[in-house]
Amino acid sequence: MLLPKEFTIFYTDDDEDDIEFFCEVAGEVNNTANIHTYPSGLKLLAALENPPPAPSMLFLDLNMPGLTGFDVLTKLRASDSFKKLPIVIFSTSHDEQSIALSKELGASYYVPKSSNFSTLKESIAHAMRIDWKTFNATEENFVYSA
Repeated sequence: MLLPKEFTIFYTDDDEDDIEFFCEVAGEVNNTANIHTYPSGLKLLAALENPPPAPSMLFLDLNMPGLTGFDVLTKLRASDSFKKLPIVIFSTSHDEQSIALSKELGASYYVPKSSNFSTLKESIAHAMRIDWKTFNATEENFVYSA
């Protein structure tokens, strides 16, 4: 799928190295994408409540101090404004409980952070290329696997 010219990604993570790496990889996948990063769930929610810009999709880390990714996901899915926003969980947690809870709370997709550079790059690229208008998450396709 070709990405639209006006493609805005919001990424929330408390780890500066992960943010820097994500921006580098996402920029390689789509060099016209507008990438906005937030170091906490509170800052993300504030940005979402005060557009522009508005995200085309959101990558969300789970393990953050203060509001966790689960907290943010719950708040966003409770809002009519964000019910259909593609929300990709992008986390080092890849245990069955975190994955199941993410799906239950309304995440669109789950990408475990890989320590392998090429796998990590491909996982971000794959999530960015999903056609969210037609994608239907099932038990079989909810989690990215290389």
